[in-house]
Amino acid sequence: MFRAIAALFLTLPMSALALVPPDYQEPPSDFTAEVEAGFQLNTGNTDSTSFNGRTKLVYDTKKMKQEGTVKAYFAADDEKTTSEKYDIQIQSSYKLDNDTAYLGGGYVFGRGDFTIDRFGSYTQISTVSTGYGFDAISDHSTKLSLEVGPGYRYNMPIETDAEPDPEANRDVILRTAIKFEQKLQEYTSLNADLTAEAGEDNSTLTLDMNYKNTLFQDWAFKIGVNVKYTDVVPEGTKQTDTITTFNLLYTFQ
Repeated sequence: MFRAIAALFLTLPMSALALVPPDYQEPPSDFTAEVEAGFQLNTGNTDSTSFNGRTKLVYDTKKMKQEGTVKAYFAADDEKTTSEKYDIQIQSSYKLDNDTAYLGGGYVFGRGDFTIDRFGSYTQISTVSTGYGFDAISDHSTKLSLEVGPGYRYNMPIETDAEPDPEANRDVILRTAIKFEQKLQEYTSLNADLTAEAGEDNSTLTLDMNYKNTLFQDWAFKIGVNVKYTDVVPEGTKQTDTITTFNLLYTFQ
């Protein structure tokens, strides 16, 4: 009886190895999420230091790619709140078949960008756009995507002494974007997005760049810089806003 039980226990590890090979890995998931928070340094229309947070969700399948990003920035000094900003970015992309796309990795997209900025030159910004994009480069270390298409933008200027009751600006725009990702080493990467919105009444240029260094497993340290230039701003406000962040990031896969 004892020999039979001992033989059973000795055979269990071998059976487990047969069912689950040592090099087994979970299949890749269509869903990924990033959550980050950290230190913030603002220059431009606001000068302060505080904290920020960001959450990004991506659902990527064979035919569709859904992306959503929420950002929140908040700062206060000893007397009052000095910075309060919220960004929401949503994009849905439909991937074209290789034989129907002019360039490999082509897709059509619909996108929405919404900003509430209590202390910005424009307190409310809403932009919807659509268009065509394609992956100019896509391999294990480098990705480069280009997008272009028409859109519509709504801007509400901040109240000033010269304009205490401003009127909202509505503008048809042409949006172009360059999205670049570069894996520098096994644990480090560089991302840069450059977006231009050209309209009859106003134009903007935004650079969103970050450097990410994986610390261990799904945790990473991230340094980010966001620079936005607005051609026409209310009197008494600045054309360029810069946000620098130092964050700890966690990735769900």
